[in-house]
Amino acid sequence: MPAADLTRVEAEERAAVVSAPQYEVVLDLTGDDGRFRSETVARFTSTPGASTFIESTTAELHEVVLNGVALDVASVSDGHRIRLDGLAAENELRVVSTREYTNTGEGLHRFVDPVDGETYLYTEFAVAEANRVYAVFDQPDLKASVRFTITAPAHWSVLSNAPSPEPVADEASGTATWAFETGPVISSYIVAIIAGPYASWRSSAASSDGREVPLGLFTRRSLAQYAEPEVMFDLVRDGLAFYETAFDVPYPYGKYDQIFVPEYNWGAMENVGAVTFNESYLFRARVSDARREQRAIVVLHELSHMWFGNSVTMKWWNDLWLNESFATWASTLATSRVTEFTDVWATFATDEKTHAAEQDQLPSTHPIVADIERLGDVEVNFDAITYDKGASVLKQLVAWVGLDAFQQGVGAYLAKHGGGNATLADLLAELEAASGRELADWSAKWLETAGVNTLRLVTETDASGLISSARVLQSAAASHPTLRPHRVAIGAYDDVDGRLRRVHRVELDIDGATTEVPGLVGLARPALLLVNDDDLTYAKVRLDDASFGTARDRLAEIADPVARAVILGSAWDGVRDAELSASDFVRLVVSSVGHESQSAARALALARLEVAVGRYVADDHRTVLAEEAADAVWALAELAPAGSDAQLQFVKAFTRLACVPAHADVLDALRSGDVRLEGLDIDLDLRWEITIARAALGAADDAEIEAALAADDTAKGRQLAETASAARPDQAVKDAAWRRVATDTTLSNDVARAVADGWQRTIDPTLLAGSVDDYLGMLERVWSERSFTMASLIVRRLFPAPVIDPELARRTRAWLDAHAEPAPLHRLVAEQLSELERALAARDRDAVRVGHAAA
Repeated sequence: MPAADLTRVEAEERAAVVSAPQYEVVLDLTGDDGRFRSETVARFTSTPGASTFIESTTAELHEVVLNGVALDVASVSDGHRIRLDGLAAENELRVVSTREYTNTGEGLHRFVDPVDGETYLYTEFAVAEANRVYAVFDQPDLKASVRFTITAPAHWSVLSNAPSPEPVADEASGTATWAFETGPVISSYIVAIIAGPYASWRSSAASSDGREVPLGLFTRRSLAQYAEPEVMFDLVRDGLAFYETAFDVPYPYGKYDQIFVPEYNWGAMENVGAVTFNESYLFRARVSDARREQRAIVVLHELSHMWFGNSVTMKWWNDLWLNESFATWASTLATSRVTEFTDVWATFATDEKTHAAEQDQLPSTHPIVADIERLGDVEVNFDAITYDKGASVLKQLVAWVGLDAFQQGVGAYLAKHGGGNATLADLLAELEAASGRELADWSAKWLETAGVNTLRLVTETDASGLISSARVLQSAAASHPTLRPHRVAIGAYDDVDGRLRRVHRVELDIDGATTEVPGLVGLARPALLLVNDDDLTYAKVRLDDASFGTARDRLAEIADPVARAVILGSAWDGVRDAELSASDFVRLVVSSVGHESQSAARALALARLEVAVGRYVADDHRTVLAEEAADAVWALAELAPAGSDAQLQFVKAFTRLACVPAHADVLDALRSGDVRLEGLDIDLDLRWEITIARAALGAADDAEIEAALAADDTAKGRQLAETASAARPDQAVKDAAWRRVATDTTLSNDVARAVADGWQRTIDPTLLAGSVDDYLGMLERVWSERSFTMASLIVRRLFPAPVIDPELARRTRAWLDAHAEPAPLHRLVAEQLSELERALAARDRDAVRVGHAAA
């Protein structure tokens, strides 16, 4: 759990008595014993006579001095909080302590590069982990400036939110001291320190107010060759210009550094002027265009936060969604405008929206504006509601008020509240003023209720084939019955020059259970009618039988990538809702994916093919269909143009779908060069994917894994070797891997993930079934003893998800009935059960479909 599980009530009470904090922090990072020294001087105003506390997670607390009076450290601190009584109007607090580095990606993470033995440090302070490094009022509405003075080895670079000063060296000790200027006034969760012998590149970007904003890029030295500095700098320059124009607000800070850091839990983090990125976005080998598109979105997502989230910040974590949803929507818009990935809204339709609907149908679903009572609630709400549903609803809001009015309202919001904290109500007020639309009812229905609606178009035709009536039916789950107002488009697609093209479009507001669509009346019935054309709203879509038949047979002929994405997303929803047979979905993907021109859509279709075969196809024909699907994807790889993006994606998908010894032989021949696909290089990443696939099939022995590691003895190579080793179909191997992740507290976050990934990788789920007793028996202990990152990793990744079995569902349900608390733990386990029950229902539906076909 978080080091200090702050409640909303505590935060409100503290903000009522404490204001204007400032911090001076002195850190000594020269030690090599897993600990570092920290000194904090905090100055703040307060209500005279008030009492409060400051967060400060320490290994040893040496000194606490409040307003010149030394306090008894044993009586005022519990190791996480320091009690402050009898405050004055103006206060000065001094805290001297020894603190611990982590290997979990929380607080101050320490990593030693196996390539050169160099040490790299970085901080991750969200949600409330800054107190692991210095004493701080660790809540978002107590913004403060921080002035760091940091001593570290002289050959390191040291970065923070303020520009890095010239270090003062101590030649005798081989250390240096960086005395930073006072940083910007920001929330504690976006404060950052990065230190180590990072390789660096420099550039600049022109701001609309005439400044040249310094840009920096940093990687570990052993990864410098993969940095692509111009790609990263160009994205920032173009994105900065786009956002300054869109928001009509200049870039709010003095610099912008991008740092790739090891063993990172998230994709990236928007620390002010010092954004940290997961090293998976350093491409060590050739990647698909879909992966490059994803990196562009992430870069632009973090950049947008400099305005929305950093300059204007939520008061409390219930508005976390607004930070993340806005950044997701804004970065998708920016990607479509300033990069080569102009079809990115198709990715949004089939990726973000589908993930949102999946999360929204779990028992843990919650309104976009979540009820956050304590920090433990925040941690589990970094989910697809907060990011993807929120962004989907913002896209609907843009359609509702118009893009120009939306951008005008956002710009006014940023200008009015820049440097401070604000709420959803503040944003809605500016959007109402800009658009003239009243948004209270819209907000209540969209943001304050959970669940996803389903939209169906029902038409009737006359004897001549003309549509005589048309209406959209809206429904909702009984558990979340809200019907919402939607701005939607309906597209009519018909044959034009051998392709299915849109020949007519109607856009309208719908509300309630039934909405008439007069714009379709009198139209000749087309081959396909698509509700939510252009993907304007957030809803599940169901096609009528005739339209689905056309889509099933001719999906590849539809010219518009967004339309294809909406249709494929609708089919995937149908499988997960046990309305469409998984076998039919597999055949739909196999028949159409070879013609898909968009890289991200192809990647998503292949990923869902893998899930459908592994989880949703009925038992009695899964083995046959899985082999057929893998064979079909390998055939597509052989037929794909030499060196194409499609070829690479099909080969990588085949490594995930491979399921019989013959497939292991094909992979071996590909690895050795006995089988060659023109234009395909067996590079570092692909070689590992082949090795892991062969290991999961029982074909790669220790020597093969060791040879792969010898060719890539890096941090990433070692993690992949762990995955390959744990993937082997041997009961002793699987049991040992499970125990390591569950019990070995020395494993770093990334190594634990790598081992767990290998444990889950199997074509024989019975190898995992024996872990159920141990899994259910350890949950409470793990949750109480481990940090949130490691506890949630264990809870999610050691659940035997490949075991689709009613008995596992029964036992998991019994555990949940007996363990209502802690609520975040209950939620994570309930989500696993929900996905298991969905898989069981999908298999039953598929069995019925196949049974009918056989009859």
